Amino acid sequence: MKAGSNRCGTASTARSSWLSIFAVDPQPLEAVAARYPMRITPYYLGLIETIGDPIWRQCVPDPRELSEVGLLDPLGEENLSPVATVVHRYPDRVIFLVSGSCAGYCRFCTRKRKVGCAEMTISFRELREGIAYIADTPQIRDVIFSGGDPLLLPDAVLADLLARVRAIPHVEIIRLGTRIPVTLPERITDPLCRLLQRFQPLYLNTHFNHPRELTPEAAEACGKLADAGIVLGNQTVLLRGVNDHPPLMAELFRGLLMMRVRPYYLHQMDLTRGTAHFRTSVKTGLKIIDSLRGPVSGLASPHYVIDLPGGKGKVPLLPEYLQRAGDKLLIRSPDGELLEYPDPP
Repeated sequence: MKAGSNRCGTASTARSSWLSIFAVDPQPLEAVAARYPMRITPYYLGLIETIGDPIWRQCVPDPRELSEVGLLDPLGEENLSPVATVVHRYPDRVIFLVSGSCAGYCRFCTRKRKVGCAEMTISFRELREGIAYIADTPQIRDVIFSGGDPLLLPDAVLADLLARVRAIPHVEIIRLGTRIPVTLPERITDPLCRLLQRFQPLYLNTHFNHPRELTPEAAEACGKLADAGIVLGNQTVLLRGVNDHPPLMAELFRGLLMMRVRPYYLHQMDLTRGTAHFRTSVKTGLKIIDSLRGPVSGLASPHYVIDLPGGKGKVPLLPEYLQRAGDKLLIRSPDGELLEYPDPP
């Protein structure tokens, strides 16, 4: 299927190859892909087993995306951007938007209003302005390369940007946010790993949402990065019909640890327009986190967070473990037993 053209241009996997794999009438999806572009790598397409399965739901347009429910800019990034390529929400860290495209367009993306669209075409002038802002703002210690996907940049461009940011004296940490190990693992080459190795300390957060994404190819890509000394974390988004089931999440998080990727965040779905059909209740997320305590190692238990609307920041959510009974403090164990714990006044 090939998406239509408008302000977002054309995005696709080839229509002929798409229809040769699945008996799909693309017509109902054309309007969706014209508004929110579609792109699926051949590798990720190959992970789909049936129409409507968890991989399909993450990457194939759905007419429900045309709903007007939700916010265009749920995290208030436009109001927190002193220059076009920088989002400065927290005092000591910024998001540096270095790419306007991704290897595959997630149907639940927070920035789906613009990723892959003409308004997210980033010029070298805008990149230089972003670097200048970071250099002129001494409280910034942590820079998160994002977009789009920074690892879609050519090696030479990525190396130049990393070198310029690393040369800023007050920048202590650089992070990369990327879904490349999930959707295009062949991009993780030995030359790319050697490039990244030059800019330590460097952290990379990727985005696995389902155990079926933990393929040998993805494991090899993550292994190359880990062998290069890159610290790997994962941010999973809680998605209705994809991963909103406790045993499945336990399988995902255990599998990530086996690939040397630390589960970092479990995100409640942002209030993004066109994604309401993916949203679960907070109760569902709390049930998943509660199910991990005890049966699953703490290393495999991410923080469950809501990124508050308007750029107010991330807030962690936890199941209720504490109760008060008069002067007594009662703590609920992983198996549900209430135990009295001595709590000094």
